[in-house]
Order: sequence, then structure tokens, then C-alpha cells
Amino acid sequence: LAQTTYYYWSYLRVTDKHPDIGPVNYSVPTGNFGDILAGYYSKRMGLPVGKLIVGTNENDILHRFFSKGEYHRYDIAKTISPSMDICVSSNFERYLYHLAGDDATTLASWMQAFEATGKITLTGKKLEEARKDFLSARADTSQTLATIKEYYEKYDYMLCPHSAVGISAIQQLGEVNSATVCLATAHDAKFPAACKRAVDPLPTPPTQLSSLFGLKTRKSHCANDAKVVQAFVEKIIEERIANEKSVGLKSAQFKKSVVASVIIGAIAVLATQLSKKR
Repeated sequence: LAQTTYYYWSYLRVTDKHPDIGPVNYSVPTGNFGDILAGYYSKRMGLPVGKLIVGTNENDILHRFFSKGEYHRYDIAKTISPSMDICVSSNFERYLYHLAGDDATTLASWMQAFEATGKITLTGKKLEEARKDFLSARADTSQTLATIKEYYEKYDYMLCPHSAVGISAIQQLGEVNSATVCLATAHDAKFPAACKRAVDPLPTPPTQLSSLFGLKTRKSHCANDAKVVQAFVEKIIEERIANEKSVGLKSAQFKKSVVASVIIGAIAVLATQLSKKR
């Protein structure tokens, strides 16, 4: 729900420049169907949204659903847009509830079949209904890199590998126009290895990010056991709380000493002034 603000804010910016533009389309690079679900909610809440464009990488379960009605689970493929490397979209079930006519029984039957077979296949009116709101496109690594390179050379704008998928989607679907917004997802400097495959040398990253690259990586190893991980998290939380209390105590003691010093200094100055008057 918090992500609905992206759609309202951008719609207002688009209509500031184009008051008579009508519904606005949104292209969203996605793997888990969270951000674009916020767009669907925004449309249902009354925002004049046209098409919601699902952009996927090689992990294209969502594209396969909207193009062929096949929500079929495949193995994950490792790509240059890792936040979209998802084989099952956890937020998609929320959308399917509405596609089922807000019928929990129908949704449950679909999800039970999916758990058993790894497949949901919809055809006919249900698929047509989904396509009324959504379009989709798939951008593989070569298309993503080509898009990054194109936008940097043409517009001096550096896309991250995820954002480039959303741009590639509108290019493939012929939706590059003033009524289409592409939602960017991250700063390109977070993905230097991938971006350098398209643009070399890379633009200078912001110091807020570049300063992190040389810092020591902190990590801890835990056994593959839920109770062990839970105990580890609780231990870390307790340590941080204790550390914060210690820092807070030291800070309070420091403040007290500063206040005391100020008072003593003020008394000394006052005493000096009084002695001079005498």
C-alpha cells in the first residue's frame, strides 16, 4: 500500500505537463509482483491508470502468465537483475484473489493445484480479464545491456539493470510516449559489474555509495536450522540493545559533566565580577 504513492505522485507530475493526457500507463520491472500490485490497487482506488506493464527478466513466470495464461514454476536463472530472480511471485496470490472475483474458495483451489503441480493455467474470460489491466514483456540480459547502453549514449542517463528491463518492455510493446511512466528501482552504482558490460568507463558513483565499497564486510555463519537462526537474531538484538543503553548512559554522563562545567564556569565568572565590584 505504501508504494501506491509512487503512482499518485507521478500521475500528478505527468498531468502537470500534460493536463489533457488521460489515463497514464506504468511500466514496472518486477519479479515478486509487489510494486506493480500497488499500481493495480491505485487503479481500483480510482487513479486514472491505463495499462500496467509487467517487465521481467529471464525469470519470466509473470510474463508467461499474462501472455499465455501459464503461471508455471521453473527453476531460477541467475541474471544481472538479481532482485527479479524469482520463480514464484509471493504477491501474485493477492492479485489472483481479485481475478477470482474476490472468491477465497476459487483462489484456494488454484493455489492447492499450484502447490501440487507447480502450475496454474487460465484461459478464456479470466485471461482476457487479466489482460484488460496488464501487458507484459520479457527482456533477457542482452536486451537489458543494450537498453542501458542506448539510454546512456542518447540521453546521458544511466539505468540500473532492473530499471532497464522496464524500459525495454515499453520499447517492445510500442508504448514509448508521454502517457507512459517507467518506474526506476535502484541506483546504477549498486551494480557496477553489470553496468560496466554496457558502459565503460562508468560514471563516477556518488560518494555515499562509493565509500561503502572499501568497507569490511561483516558476516556470521549459522546452521541451516530455524531455531539456531532465531536464537542468533535474538542474541544480536540483545547485544545491540545493551550497546545502545551503554552509549546512552555514557552520553547522559557526558551531558551531565558538560552542564556541571557550564554551571561551575558561570559561578566562577559571577564571583569574579562580584569581587571586582567590592
